[in-house]
This record gives sequence, C-alpha cells and structure tokens, in this order.
Amino acid sequence: MPKVQLERILHTQGFGSRKECRALIRNGRVAISGEEIVDPFVEIDPLGLVFSFDGEPWIYQAQAYVMLNKPAGFECSHQPKHHASIYSLLPPPLNGRGVQSLGRLDEDTTGLLLFSDDGKFIHAISSGKRKVPKTYRVRAKHPVSDEQIQTLLAGVQLIDELSPIVAAGCERLDDSEFLLTVTEGKYHQVKRMVAGVGNRVESLCRVAVGGLQLPADLAPGEWRWLSEDDLAQLRT
Repeated sequence: MPKVQLERILHTQGFGSRKECRALIRNGRVAISGEEIVDPFVEIDPLGLVFSFDGEPWIYQAQAYVMLNKPAGFECSHQPKHHASIYSLLPPPLNGRGVQSLGRLDEDTTGLLLFSDDGKFIHAISSGKRKVPKTYRVRAKHPVSDEQIQTLLAGVQLIDELSPIVAAGCERLDDSEFLLTVTEGKYHQVKRMVAGVGNRVESLCRVAVGGLQLPADLAPGEWRWLSEDDLAQLRT
C-alpha cells in the first residue's frame, strides 16, 4: 500500500477537515509509537497503523465496521425527538467519517447494533431482500404457550401485510422468555408478531445478526471494531 500524508490519514479517519487535521498534528496531538509527530505532510504507510490522538490509541481502518451494545433510552437517529441519539455513544471520529447504523432498534430495544461507512456493506446486511436473520431475546408479559410458539413459526397475519409473517426460528428459554429469529425488517415487527399471538413484549434485546452474536463482555453503551472473524460470522 502506498504511503500517505499523515494529514490525509487523519482526515479519512474522521478527525476533521484537511486544514483541521494539519492543525491537530502541528499542535502535537498525534503520536506514533510514542513519538510526537508535528509534520502533517510526513508520509506513512497506513496499513496496520496504530497512532494515538491526545494519548488515546486509534487503529487505522480503511472502512469502519463497528458493533455497539445499544442500551435502552436512545434513538437510532441523528436528529432524535424524545431521547438521546445513539450516535452520541460513538467517538467523534466515527461520526466524523459518517458511519450509519445498519437498520434501527426502537428506543426501548437493546442489544447488537452495527455501524459502517461502507454503503455496499450496509445494503447487504440491512436490505430486507437479503433476508439476513436477526435474533431477539424476548421477555413476554404472560407465559408463552406451545400454541403461541407454533403460530409464530407457522406465520402471524399482521395488519397491513398481504401474507402471514413467519418466524425463521423460535426457541423457548423459560416460561416467559424466548428467542425469536426474523428475516424481515418491518416496523415494530417482533412486538407486532408477539401481540398477534395474544401476548405482549415486556423487554426486547437483539442478540445476533446473521451468525454474529452479541459478545457477553460488551457492556451496554460500549462499542468495538468488528474483526475479520466477526465479519465472517456476520455473513454466515
């Protein structure tokens, strides 16, 4: 990979305009291998580059692929109406490079939420035509009967839908909690499906997208880069 001026590297990573990145470097806020770099035009190989900004390490990523454990009380919007924006949980450089969430989770829904600035990737995962499975842990208000499980798997007729919506998977965890897998991305789909079988969602957490599971060690409100293994699991 050809070498690139440091100011350009910072710019691609979302740290500001080219002019702003030059100023950040000249003000001594960027270091590589512990050495402060003040020349914005020094050429560096970005492949595998780890630099620090104000003492915090940052890994160069040609494209951003990120997971977040969404907590309740956040809206998946840049212009939220009633709650804080989910983007406020991401570091400024990710927002600076324009990452977008892959689909949305309701304000009261928690769990695995993905972000990227790669348009093709966003479309491939979030498009309803691709039918990427998404699994939710559902806590219902009332005990879940065998009949309700079977109806979810056979198909639930929802208002304004031409045909029944069929769950791709449904597994009971206890009397009132179960895993529900869907492949569509319809408005309030899980809540409407559960209501359609005569129950009600009390809490909802997305635990998987494709083959990618929400990591047990990723606390609510925390984010991390997707690894190559994560991306491979996502596509399975």
